[in-house]
Amino acid sequence: MTPSPEGAPVPPRAPVPPRERLIFALDVADAAQARALVEELGDAVQFYKIGLELFMAGGYFELLDWLAARGRRIFVDLKFFDIPATVAAAVRQLRGRGVTFATVHGNQAIMEAAAGAKGDVKVLAVTVLTSLDRGDLDDLGFQCDVQQLVLSRARRALQAGCDGVVSSALEVAALRAAIDRRLLVVTPGVRPVDNRPSDDQKRVVSVAQAFEYGADYIVVGRPIRDAADPRAAAEAIQAQIAAAVSADA
Repeated sequence: MTPSPEGAPVPPRAPVPPRERLIFALDVADAAQARALVEELGDAVQFYKIGLELFMAGGYFELLDWLAARGRRIFVDLKFFDIPATVAAAVRQLRGRGVTFATVHGNQAIMEAAAGAKGDVKVLAVTVLTSLDRGDLDDLGFQCDVQQLVLSRARRALQAGCDGVVSSALEVAALRAAIDRRLLVVTPGVRPVDNRPSDDQKRVVSVAQAFEYGADYIVVGRPIRDAADPRAAAEAIQAQIAAAVSADA
């Protein structure tokens, strides 16, 4: 076992099956479209992120249960941010429903409340959204650079009992060097090809780069959803993941 910074033994994490490392962001207008896309993707995608758009469309938990009944892994990305008791109550509602990950935002008390209520759900703390750049952080009043902010929030997440973080791959190498591998790292803003000018993600990397830097999972949405053949696009990314993970082994 690897000792933690505090000296306590840290059990090694189970390896992640390569085809579960791709998390597809199921960002569509309603649950009917979501089900149709899941059916179209078939076994090309094993892991789905369902977020705010579907939550506001209605039928969110019915879709969650539908995915779980089909053996799919589920990432509830609602970025819970409220008073700690309310966040704890929200996380508690996800227990026993086949949810793998849920995201929280906010301060230490919020993260601790989520971690204390998680049960069989792994809690991921959001570090810095990949749609934000240096100018955006200046506007929000953060004086430190992006990497410092990510590392600070990751350390606090670990202290709070969270299982992992959501972080751009651009900060993952520094995160891995500064914090041991107990924290899972889920990386959005991954693009299999050059970023398009209309894309609102500002800090992006390729599939290979994400795993080279140390990500455990990547989140991909539009490059699959908007492809002429979504299943083929997903399989192409799975092939890139398999090559990246094999090269890293």
